[in-house]
Amino acid sequence: MEIKRTRYLEQLIRKRENGLVKVVTGVRRCGKSYLLNNIYYNYLRAEGVAEDHIIMLALDDDENIRYRNPLELGAYLRGLLTDDGMHYIFIDEIQECREIENPYLPGDKVTFTETLLGLMKKKNADVYVTGSNSRMLSEDILTEFRGKGDEIRVNPLSYKEFYDAYEGDRSSAWNEYMTYGGMPFVMSLTTHKDKMDYLNGLFNKIYFSDIINRHQLSEKQLPVLEALINIASSSIGSLTNPSNYEKMIKDRLKVKTSDDTIRKYLEYFKNAFLISEARRYDIKGKEYIGSPYKYYFTDLGLRNARINFRQMEETHIMENIIYNELMLRGYSVDVGYMELNERKDGKNVRVMKEVDFVVSTSGSRRYYIQSAYKMETEEKRENELKVFTAIKDSFRKIIIEKDVLMPWYDDNGILHIGVEQFLLDESTIDL
Repeated sequence: MEIKRTRYLEQLIRKRENGLVKVVTGVRRCGKSYLLNNIYYNYLRAEGVAEDHIIMLALDDDENIRYRNPLELGAYLRGLLTDDGMHYIFIDEIQECREIENPYLPGDKVTFTETLLGLMKKKNADVYVTGSNSRMLSEDILTEFRGKGDEIRVNPLSYKEFYDAYEGDRSSAWNEYMTYGGMPFVMSLTTHKDKMDYLNGLFNKIYFSDIINRHQLSEKQLPVLEALINIASSSIGSLTNPSNYEKMIKDRLKVKTSDDTIRKYLEYFKNAFLISEARRYDIKGKEYIGSPYKYYFTDLGLRNARINFRQMEETHIMENIIYNELMLRGYSVDVGYMELNERKDGKNVRVMKEVDFVVSTSGSRRYYIQSAYKMETEEKRENELKVFTAIKDSFRKIIIEKDVLMPWYDDNGILHIGVEQFLLDESTIDL
């Protein structure tokens, strides 16, 4: 089984020898190390880079514990720069390189940041690192590297990456991905129990431990963390806020917590790349509003495992997958809404209508997208179309459905496309 991560390989190629430290981030076990040590390594070798000019060092390996000292690490790597040719340095789990006392200046500290920035001053060194979420997060990079860090965010497998590598019957690929998600190692497992145990183990053995260590929490706070991620798992695609979560946790655990604590914990999950937050956007007023928000999981397998593969409603799962794909493509994604007039019981009333995704590009393009698993009835169809027909601007309006075989435009100029076609072919939304 060969898993291609073409999108990330292209980013590495573009950033090659750009004078910055390339920092590969993402949720633990999503394939960061494999990307560097296998995919990018093979690319460099195919480009003619000599094997001894690609230096790979895993700091979580006990054979390399000496180099968790930043001064030892710097001395070792400089000793491998044997000539003026470019050397490509891959350091796995850079956060294992610990802060130490400066032996020449009491009270001063030395960290891996100084080591890496020193290496970047060498004209024959191009540095790449992966970092664990426990002590180095995306938000730290610009600060830690003083403007000399260049982040490459790696996600679990997209549906296309999964589909292209899938060795089973392709007709079952959607159900497999919808159930077990895109963590690469899961694809090598064969039984439901093995996949479930692996995904649950990631939370129990890695993610919670990372968050507790990173934020210096006590073990007694673990039940609240677990309850919060479970509740978030049960409410993907639903508008909510920290107050709602706080009340549900209080009912479940009979413990006192606060909105501020829940808000902090949600930030911890976001910074660990486990969930994403989508804000609400007033389409008519052209402004953002505050809570409630929607939360989506970076990987659906992780979400499903947290709730023991219950609540497998394809409506919300499909919406989550579409959101992840839009984010992966580099779009800005918000939840849109409009207030409309409707006639009810002989009276005009104001009702709130939602657009699942308001999608903006780095240029001036915008898309309005509805995720509609099925539109079996005319009432369902009218409900999905009503908010689109109320939007008077000329940006493209799209409905993504589960079983549409071919893209088509309705009489309102709205594009209907199938979810698998959307996921497998990025050009479909511009047909």
